[in-house]
Amino acid sequence: MPYKETYPSALLTEAVEAISSLPGVGRRSALRLALHLLRQPQANVHHFTEAINRLRDDVKYCRCCRMISDDDVCSICSDSKRDHRTICVVESVRDVMSIEATGQYHGVYHVLGGIISPIQGIGPSDLTIRELVDRVKDADEIILALSGDVEGETTAFYVYRQIESSSVKVTTLARGLGFGDDLEYADSLTLGRSILNRQTFKP
Repeated sequence: MPYKETYPSALLTEAVEAISSLPGVGRRSALRLALHLLRQPQANVHHFTEAINRLRDDVKYCRCCRMISDDDVCSICSDSKRDHRTICVVESVRDVMSIEATGQYHGVYHVLGGIISPIQGIGPSDLTIRELVDRVKDADEIILALSGDVEGETTAFYVYRQIESSSVKVTTLARGLGFGDDLEYADSLTLGRSILNRQTFKP
């Protein structure tokens, strides 16, 4: 029977279980974090928990691109200096952050909220593809900046099929990125070059 660590307090047990529910955090790390919080001034811990509560309760998703925002329209979509006729399609908020870090892209985004993955039960209707199709009529170029694995390629192909009847130019990142690479793990230089040297999408 595997050893299960017990704690001297039910409240500590509850905190450890809550913290260990986070991805990549095991019970030992959760215990260390919980004990660390106990050593902090109450005001610091209250500020920490209030920040998490506000994040969950008050954060919004931009009504244009589905990026997280404090307002109904995110700072990128509301920026008149951005090229609003070039839309970069990404899987997640993390991908937007990765591309913005390169400083090489000056258009706007569309966050799909995932990629098509039958294994995980994610289909086209679970993503914001319909909202993207509605935006195409006002765009000159759609950049499919999705991961180079099978799911990413499948999603890019599906999106392309939904918008190919329009006159919009469809491009994809140059393959400075290796097959299967996730955008969020690519270094800024490689990702920036992939954006600048993007190619016409070929299904």
